[in-house]
Parts: sequence; C-alpha cells; structure tokens
Amino acid sequence: MSGNTFGTLFRLTSFGESHGKAVGGVLDGCPPGILLSEAIIQEELDRRKPGQGGVAATARQEPDAVRLLSGVFEGVTTGTPIGFVVENQDQRSRDYSQIMDVYRPGHADLTYDAKYGVRDYRGGGRSSARETVSRVAGGAIAQELLRASNIFVQAATVELGGIPACARDFGGALARPFFSADAEVVAAWEDRVRQVKAEGDTLGGVVEIRALGVPAGLGEPVFDKLDARLAYALMGVGAVKGVDIGAGFAAARLLGSENNDPITPDGFLSNHAGGILGGIASGQELVVRAFVKPIPSIAREQQSVNCRGEAVRLTVGGRHDICAIPRIVPVLKAMVLLVLADMLLLQRRLGR
Repeated sequence: MSGNTFGTLFRLTSFGESHGKAVGGVLDGCPPGILLSEAIIQEELDRRKPGQGGVAATARQEPDAVRLLSGVFEGVTTGTPIGFVVENQDQRSRDYSQIMDVYRPGHADLTYDAKYGVRDYRGGGRSSARETVSRVAGGAIAQELLRASNIFVQAATVELGGIPACARDFGGALARPFFSADAEVVAAWEDRVRQVKAEGDTLGGVVEIRALGVPAGLGEPVFDKLDARLAYALMGVGAVKGVDIGAGFAAARLLGSENNDPITPDGFLSNHAGGILGGIASGQELVVRAFVKPIPSIAREQQSVNCRGEAVRLTVGGRHDICAIPRIVPVLKAMVLLVLADMLLLQRRLGR
C-alpha cells in the first residue's frame, strides 16, 4: 500500500507535488451516465485555489485550470477511469533554497526524510497542501454522483483563531469571507487575522461539514463504520488534528440521558449522534467537524536542526496563507463527498 489511493469501490489516486509540473489524479469506479464536465470540477477548484481568503491568503496565484483526460464522453461518465490534471504555473522554488538542508518546525520535512531518505524541499513536495487539488477534483465528481441520489453536502467555518461563530447559516457561507457560517462574526475574524499577521504568526480554526439526504443504512460494520471512515478521511488532510461527530467531544461530559436521541413515531427528537448510530447512517443530517491547526510556516524566527543534526535558527520565507481556512473548507467537503460516494456504492452492492 502506497497511501496515495483513497476508497474501496469509488477510488481516487492522486499524484504531484507543490513545485512539480502538475498535480492530478485518477478516479476509478464512477458509474457511467453521470453528468460531468471540466466546468463542474472547476467550480469547486475555484473555491480552493491560491489567492482565496482575503487578508489570510497567500500571494501565490494559480489558475488551477483542470483538464479532463479520460472517462468522460459527450458530457457523461463512461464508467472507465476518469483522469484529470492541473498544471502548476506560479512556482517560485528559489523561495526555499535557503532551507533546503533545514527541517522546518511543524512541517513533514523531518519525517519524509526519515521515511524515504530524500525529500523535495520546494514547498514540502508531496506533503504540501497543493496535493489537495486532486481531492477537490475527485470530490466534485463524487458530488455529481450523490446529487443524482439527492444527497447534498455543505461546509462552513464555525471557528477561527479561537473566536466561534454563533449562527449556522450554511446556505450563505459560500458568499462570505472565510466561508463563514455566521455573517456577524466575519469582522472579528478579519481583525484577528490582521493582528496575527502583523505579529508574524498564523491561526487555526474549526470547519463543520453537514450532509442532507444521507439514507439510513450507509456504513460497513465493524471496521468500516461510517464515522470511522469519515474520521479517517478528514484526518488524512494534513492540517487536521482532530475530528468529532454530532455532540462530539462534548459527549464525554454529558449524561446518557442527555446524550441519547429519543425516537418517536415521527422521528428523532435530537441529533447528538450526528446522524450515525453503530457506525451506520440513521437517516438524520450528518454533522462532522474538523479541527485545523495553524499553518506551520511563520515569519517568526524558530529553533530547529539541519540534516546534519546541527542546531539552527530560521525564518520561513515563501508565500503562505495565515490560516488554512478558508481554502481547506472545500477540501474537507470533498473528503466527506468521497466517503459518501464510496459508501453509497458499497450499499448498492447489497441491492439496497
């Protein structure tokens, strides 16, 4: 297992590095007859591409124009592998030449060197968030498959820099800075980003993903529970350090009488379970949150070592976001879409 392929029946394999010629992927297992075009994929990629995020954004500019290479004919999928590629256009590898022998704190430099004995120091190579282009493209394909089954996924930022959103207006999130779930908190978030940027530091946050129309029964016990697969998918995104579902971490501090969701002839009275019971979808709204760490590339001097084990002090240059939010929001949405598409196909195998 190389770790570059995700899914069981609906399988995405990604390739490419931050400063290589291109990033891309192959999506295998998509049924035939699903409406698909470059424009459909591009709409999702445009929400992730560099330069998004206003005051929190990197200066790197990439068009992220996708090209479909295979698997689509006359606007529909053919059932064969769907190949796609996005060329890198605005690399500035010279930004990293001064740290080619140094391990950046918080990055995967040291661990990639330990695993392979070689690393691409230009923007982190394969460990770069640039790789997530492939996930968003794959998620866009999954979204079209799920749309045909009336399953819809939304994502929004619910906390940034320790400041939580109060409202949960997912419908308007795409039109707001940071893809915020709450219009009222945006100004406070912008002030927080400016403050931290002036200090040469970075921020983390929390993204919530919700899925409507998920039919009861999705999930593969016992080791491929729906919640286990969602956690695996979201934790596979580099900046994510925690995942919770429904009441999540707060459930550890509740009583059973508080955490249980009463069932009536008309349905559930609450959704502390986040739409999953025993690892299988209950038919309620799916509610998942991902906890995103601060970007490790900071403009402050840090202590580290070089590849010879010598102590060094460094300041990371290059062009970096102040926060992975909002660009990580479509990535996390894509991972949930990929899981649900895979689980839907697994369920259809049972004739359900």
